Amino acid sequence: MRALLITGGTGGLGHSVVAGLAAEYRCIVLYRSEEAWQELRSSIRGDNITGANDPSQVKDPIYGVLHLAGAFTMGGSAQDFQRMLDASLLSAVQVIQAVEKRIVDGGRVIAISSAATLTKPAGMAAYISAKSALNAYIEVLSKELQPRKITVNAILPTALDTPKERKAMPRELLVPLQRVVDTLAFLLSDGAASITGQLIALTM
Repeated sequence: MRALLITGGTGGLGHSVVAGLAAEYRCIVLYRSEEAWQELRSSIRGDNITGANDPSQVKDPIYGVLHLAGAFTMGGSAQDFQRMLDASLLSAVQVIQAVEKRIVDGGRVIAISSAATLTKPAGMAAYISAKSALNAYIEVLSKELQPRKITVNAILPTALDTPKERKAMPRELLVPLQRVVDTLAFLLSDGAASITGQLIALTM
C-alpha cells in the first residue's frame, strides 16, 4: 500500500483528507499536539493511519507528501509576515527536504495554497505573500523533481467549509471539504501522472 506523509492532518481539512484517503493509502500524519493526534485517531478508525512528530522518524518509502498545514491572519506587521512564512512556506520546505530522498520515483507532492493569491484582496498582505511564495516554491520544485517523474502541484481553494469559516461566511460560499479530498485523490492517481507544476484554483 502506498504511503502518504501528511502535514496538518489533525486540522479541520486534515480530518477529512485522512478519512477520505485512508482506505486506499497508508496515512502517516505529522503532528505537533499529542492531544490533537489522539483526537484524530479516536475519530477515524483503521490500521492505515499512523503518526509521527518528526519527519526524520519516517523511514519507509513515501509515495506522496500532502502539505495541508498553514495559518491565517488579516494582519500585515513584520511579525505577521514572519508567522505566515513559517506556517505556509518554511514548514513545507522543511518537511519536503527532510523526506525528499525517500519519495519514490513517480511520486507526488501536493500543497494547499489559497485562491487569494490570484485575487489579492486588500488587508491580507502577510497571508497572501506567504502563500504566493509557496506557489513559487511548488512551481520551481516541479522542475527540480521532474527527472524523477515526481509531480508537484498546489491546490488553491477559496474559503473552506470548516466550523470556523461558517461563522464568518454563508455556507453556500464555502468550498466543501470533500471537493478538496476528491481533487487530492485525483492528483495522487495514476491518471494525473502528467500533471505537474500546476496551481489549481478550487472554487464553489
